Amino acid sequence: MAGTPSVATDNIVANPSGEPQNFQFALISLTSLFFMWGFITCLNDILIPHLKSVFDLNYTQAMLVQFCFFGAYFLVSIPASMITKKFGYQKGIVVGLVIAGIGCMLFYPAAIVKSYPVFLGALFVLASGITLLQVSANPYVTLLGDPKTASSRLTMTQAFNSLGTTIAPYFGALLILSQATEAAANAEAVQIPYLILAGALFLLAAIFTFLKLPDIQTQETDEVVEGSALQYRHLVLGAVGIFVYVGAEVSIGSFLVNYLGEDFIAGLKEHDAATMITYYWGGAMVGRFIGAIVMQKVEGGKVLAFNAVAVMVMLAISMMTSGAIAMWSILAIGLFNSIMFPTIFSLALSGLGKHTPQGSGILCLAIVGGALVPVVQGVFADNIGIQLSFIIPLVCYIYIAHYGLVGSKPQQQ
Repeated sequence: MAGTPSVATDNIVANPSGEPQNFQFALISLTSLFFMWGFITCLNDILIPHLKSVFDLNYTQAMLVQFCFFGAYFLVSIPASMITKKFGYQKGIVVGLVIAGIGCMLFYPAAIVKSYPVFLGALFVLASGITLLQVSANPYVTLLGDPKTASSRLTMTQAFNSLGTTIAPYFGALLILSQATEAAANAEAVQIPYLILAGALFLLAAIFTFLKLPDIQTQETDEVVEGSALQYRHLVLGAVGIFVYVGAEVSIGSFLVNYLGEDFIAGLKEHDAATMITYYWGGAMVGRFIGAIVMQKVEGGKVLAFNAVAVMVMLAISMMTSGAIAMWSILAIGLFNSIMFPTIFSLALSGLGKHTPQGSGILCLAIVGGALVPVVQGVFADNIGIQLSFIIPLVCYIYIAHYGLVGSKPQQQ
């Protein structure tokens, strides 16, 4: 289960037919997973303003939604990597889908008892399943083909992740926020949407149980792997990159509905603001398709740095203006965010060899940034205002630009 070029080649030989189209079938199948966890993760952006209204929360309290969701990555990533190493990528995917489905089902009793802590517990279970999916599927995609195009391949599958995030705001606005605007905000509005998601996750689990995917759990799983993935400097710096990127992306998305509802920005009602988020995530989807093509010709690190600088400019404009300019500049960030996660992920795993599974677990561990950065911005929003609080993600993108230009260069300590 190593990530070296030779292993990728061995995987092709290990398949009965040895033909590239077997990888194509596997990649096509995996896109459904990227779509699903993108959809579920983005739905948090709708859940936050809804629960904020239901339980009368301030920004810091509302951001506990992301704290519990992404906190699961910190607690579950290493156990998830151990499960993947022992049982293989495909079984890890199936278990992850089942756990995520159970988490969705827990929203039903949480709404009945009308308890914010119970909602947070359901989110943690759901996120635990998504974590196992991430640990299993992301490195699986990087190994299904030529290592030189791993960034491009992961970016393409992540484009379908963005398709899920593009559709989710409409889904949430229609089935959750519209009910809250037609009547008093109520916790029960989340029951049916999350039951639907549970059914979809269980169906996917059943499908992936019987799919014949390339087995790349190699004969090397019983070998003693010397050293640690932490000896690779570009992996350690990449983990920091994942931390600040996920933190910044999640933080921006979490505040969008409330930000667009401010009178000096757009003055939109929650339902209308939620539909506008589609432009943010739709830009990310378009950007990933473009990025998958561009990075066939341009080094991933350079593209990463360029996009990080572009986001910094967009954030600065939104923070210093008002009205339509402030609104569209922050929505445009999605286009430049597009390639960041898959690019940082694949650059950090480059050249890790047999340490790839451990490296993947460490990177997924760093997704805990999505739990911490939004809470920090929430504290700033409660004290200096929501607009100026975007200084927090801006600082994160400064580091990402540095990683793209300098820190991503493969170097073993």
